[in-house]
Amino acid sequence: MPNYRLSRAAQLLGVSDDTIRRWAEAGKLTAGTDESGHKVIAGVDLAAFARANAGELASGTQATTPASARNKLPGIVTNVVADKVMAQVDIQCGPYRIVSLMSREAVEELGLAPGVIAVASVKATSVVVAMPMEQS
Repeated sequence: MPNYRLSRAAQLLGVSDDTIRRWAEAGKLTAGTDESGHKVIAGVDLAAFARANAGELASGTQATTPASARNKLPGIVTNVVADKVMAQVDIQCGPYRIVSLMSREAVEELGLAPGVIAVASVKATSVVVAMPMEQS
């Protein structure tokens, strides 16, 4: 599973770097260090935190003006539930929880799992999930 530097974790949750540092210092998020000595958060831990704290993340957002019908929302996969044919993928995009229904085969091909970064592309009621060019 991937690890994310604090600044990337902040981007994914839609908060400041300082907020992530405070949460790590307070023990709300578990941070370790990578081989370069940078503080990092395990993707699985970040996904669990995003899911458990979605309400708190949403309370800090401000209203936005309407945008085009084509919105690309980077986020972190928080849950995948799959059966033989279909799957439900939950992605926390900052304070927003995006849910996509897709084939199990697509989930496997994309490597979608809790802690992985994905991009939700939203148009009307359809959500298309793509993988960013780089994972960190």
